[in-house]
Parts: sequence; C-alpha cells; structure tokens
Amino acid sequence: MDDIDYEIVTLLQKLNVSKPSSKALACLFLTGKATSYEVEKITHLRQPEVSIAMNCLKDSNWVEVEEVKKKQGKGRPIKKYTLIAPVNEIIDTFEKRILDDNQTMLDSLEKLKRFS
Repeated sequence: MDDIDYEIVTLLQKLNVSKPSSKALACLFLTGKATSYEVEKITHLRQPEVSIAMNCLKDSNWVEVEEVKKKQGKGRPIKKYTLIAPVNEIIDTFEKRILDDNQTMLDSLEKLKRFS
C-alpha cells in the first residue's frame, strides 16, 4: 500500500470504519477485485481479519464474494472479492449516515433547550 492507500484508510477510519474493513475497502477501491490472498498481501491483514472485514462489506452490499475452485491441493478455499457498489455510492452512504446522526443530535439539543 502506498501513501494514497494509507490516506484512504485513515479517512475511512475517521468515518468509524474498522481498521481491517478500511484496509480491505481501500484495497478494493484501487483494484476493483482481488482474491483473499491478494488482499492479505496488499493490506498486511491476517486471513481471519480479511474474512471478517469482507463479511461486513458484503453485508453492506458493497462486495460480492465468489469461491474459486482450486486446480489442485487442499486447504482453505480461495475467495475472490469484487467491489460491486460504485465508490461514490459508498461515500454517499457515509454522508447520509453522518447527516442523519447530526440531525438527531441537533433535534436532541433543541428538545433540551425547552427545559431551560
């Protein structure tokens, strides 16, 4: 990961995205699709962290998971992750959540003012 990748990770973390999910999302922002092994190598996350992060992103309908059949050998299956939501849509989701949260806080402040 380079400086731009780390800046994306930092910005996502400021939006309360976990560090593993931030790294995984930044990886997919830049690559579009990657195997679990590639995400591990690019982000320096361990396999369980990649799996948990990708499940969170999948639950948000931002990532699609595909099991790739191995040609030979045993071991855990290879998963390919594809970013299926446009980056702008993901950013809009964060923006809407923040605006909603702020409106809720402003509403609470207005209600509190009635007691003074």
